[in-house]
Amino acid sequence: MVVGAISSRTELAIIGAGPGGYTAALRAADAGIEVALIDRSDVGGACLNVGCIPSKTLIEAAAARHKALAMNGRGFHASVEVDIAALSAHVRSTTDGLRDGITHLLRAAGVNLIQGVANFARHDRLAIEQSGAVSHLEFDDVIIATGSRPIELPTFAADARTITSTGALSLAELPKATVVIGGGYIGVELGTALAKLGSTVTIVEQSPDLLPGVPRELARIVQRRLSQLGVTVLTATHALEPTASGVLLDTQRELEADAIVIAVGRRPNTDRCSIEVTQAAVDDRGHIATDHAGRAAHHIYAIGDATSGPALAHRAAADAERSIQALTGKPVDPHPPVIPAVVFCDPEVMTVGVSPHEATELDMHVHRFGHSASGRAHTAGDASGVTMIVSDARGTVTGVHVAGPQSSELAGEATLAIELAATVDDLMTTVHAHPTMSETIGEAAMVAGGKPLHIRG
Repeated sequence: MVVGAISSRTELAIIGAGPGGYTAALRAADAGIEVALIDRSDVGGACLNVGCIPSKTLIEAAAARHKALAMNGRGFHASVEVDIAALSAHVRSTTDGLRDGITHLLRAAGVNLIQGVANFARHDRLAIEQSGAVSHLEFDDVIIATGSRPIELPTFAADARTITSTGALSLAELPKATVVIGGGYIGVELGTALAKLGSTVTIVEQSPDLLPGVPRELARIVQRRLSQLGVTVLTATHALEPTASGVLLDTQRELEADAIVIAVGRRPNTDRCSIEVTQAAVDDRGHIATDHAGRAAHHIYAIGDATSGPALAHRAAADAERSIQALTGKPVDPHPPVIPAVVFCDPEVMTVGVSPHEATELDMHVHRFGHSASGRAHTAGDASGVTMIVSDARGTVTGVHVAGPQSSELAGEATLAIELAATVDDLMTTVHAHPTMSETIGEAAMVAGGKPLHIRG
């Protein structure tokens, strides 16, 4: 022990109070375990404070403006003025309320909340810095839930004009022209929202396709919609450096920009907790190697963005559930859970399970139901999308992929179908309410079962 340092002990220490960390804390407290939850910032992590919740609040507000203007010619005469400062205050208020609720839950559960910077002093002890003072916390078990942060580009130093995806959620004023560097889900979501608020947006993506990792058929639907919104998408293009008035591309074209949003992905924060003093293995991308229960070493667990896999809040929460099961001696299913992914663009995209591309390689079948035959899609004003079901030779559902209005809300049914090994017959005979987007899953299943209803041929 360092001479003069204060030392205390807990049964379980959790580094990081994001969705994975606070879920683990609440589940452990429910099991009667003494828990200390440490975070250098606010409860809720990046998702609640600078990611999922504020971005979706902004996206909903932008969509409301766009929809109001789109109703011109449909019996409405609308004009909408955007007060970006008031909108930013609304975003902060939404985030603050949810964070207060989670903080209350943690305190009511008896979790010891510690705001400070935690580093491993040894495999069973943390050094926690708070306002210049350092204390030590020993533990029986520890969960590393340190999350991730935006990747920075060396040639685009942060300044008043060049911001990360976090900065794009708290703009002081709406930029007239925005260049978003990165055409993944974060860049597409933010680019769509800013365009709907009235900015002229260009998205620059170095990969050949927009939304890498999303089924191509769905990504193409989104790209067509972006074009309709006035967003310029440049794929297979590199942003080289900022200029006095914008961004220089590898094609030697210069884009004008009042704001440059860097949205090229995220990197794990595992380099911020001195994990090297433990026996946990870390790969060259900063991900901690774990077994199916999240064990990284003796009495050390890692979850969420600290490990390889999709950097999604609900995946972190699922990891937390499994780790607490293991920590409390309960059996853990060795098979990884099915994790859906959603992009809150226009139209929304939901994808889970075996992709259409993988289906071809695995000799599985892909069944499509176009939303041009969906009554709900038409009433929502966008029938350009599609619902796809992937099934194996026995008719077992192995994947569901949707681009369309409110497709995020279909993730639960789709994921459950895969988890329960439901068949296309099961989905086909399930009664879906009319008119809803969930009907498109039933309709795609009817196509799979050879009994299409609202489409022919």
